[in-house]
Amino acid sequence: MAADVSGILPVQAIEQMFDDGSIVSDQAPVDGQIQPASLDLRLGATAYRVRASFLTGPDTTVLKKLENLKLHKVDLAQGAVLETGCVYIVPLQESLVLPADISATANPKSSTGRLDVFTRVITDQGVAFDTVPAGYAGPLYAEISPLTFPILVRTGSRLSQIRFRRGESLISDQFLQMVHREHTLVTGGNERIGGGVQLSIDLEGSGKGSLVGYRAKHHSGLIDVDKPGAHAPLDFWEPIYRRGAAELILDPNEFYILVSQEAVHVPPDYAAEMVPFDALVGEFRVHYAGFFDPGFGHSSAGGVGSRAVLEVRSHDVPFILEHGQTVGRLVYEKMSQRPATLYGEGIGSNYQGQALKLSKHFRAVD
Repeated sequence: MAADVSGILPVQAIEQMFDDGSIVSDQAPVDGQIQPASLDLRLGATAYRVRASFLTGPDTTVLKKLENLKLHKVDLAQGAVLETGCVYIVPLQESLVLPADISATANPKSSTGRLDVFTRVITDQGVAFDTVPAGYAGPLYAEISPLTFPILVRTGSRLSQIRFRRGESLISDQFLQMVHREHTLVTGGNERIGGGVQLSIDLEGSGKGSLVGYRAKHHSGLIDVDKPGAHAPLDFWEPIYRRGAAELILDPNEFYILVSQEAVHVPPDYAAEMVPFDALVGEFRVHYAGFFDPGFGHSSAGGVGSRAVLEVRSHDVPFILEHGQTVGRLVYEKMSQRPATLYGEGIGSNYQGQALKLSKHFRAVD
């Protein structure tokens, strides 16, 4: 790969970043940590409970901020519970020494978002969450706030992921239309492209009486983030069935798992990210965890188009969602090089070919 090729860096380039010292960690990467176009970030040994979320700003560091904001330290070595309604700062095992032409953005992992765990990455001298400027040299920290379920985490748990890019990688709608004609990026639903691929909500299901979503239960048990398939879904979730009209009233500050009408596809030479459609269309937040890797829904990697599972939370007032309402958009970026491994291709992905699905922590719903 030529050094000046712009785009999202693939798995083989991320591996090289460990080798050349652009990514620094005392621990070697573990199996599955490097994804086709992103890197999972591992929690360090200590969490700090803090009074409030914060950004460092251009003149200080996270550790200096912690001197005034921390309430107590939590040892993660043997595992520890992070409680709902609390904010924690955790130094991550990975730190960065980025070249001057490489920047990065972070997002919660899909499984993290589907647990309603609000997670963001912060840096020293940081002026925005989940944003690492080109040439950054320093540590990374995770801000973690479980909103619905208390979670059990430990040193090495992976809640966030980071994506590296060189130069400009976002592609225009005009180019996206060309890619769609060649690769079929979206099928079913509205199939609209504008500011990316627009996604709408599916509240019809397969007809009256069919399952269309889940609402999180309050005062439930503890979820171990490192144990897939260990939890009974109905202990934590209330299924939502279509009863009459294909609509759903979102109750304030409740958390829902819903699904898009459209099946989407991310071809091997592209990566995608879910972003909010428009804050003016309603008082709700959609999709905390936004990265879609190359090969998502791709036929050669075991997919035939995959619908987007949507994490939805209403704010302040009840809001009616109606079937087919546009709720998000998938923006596409070019890869600097085709990844050596695609999403779902020999890496045991939990979400390839998905429809409505809870996080990997839960057993299948009967």
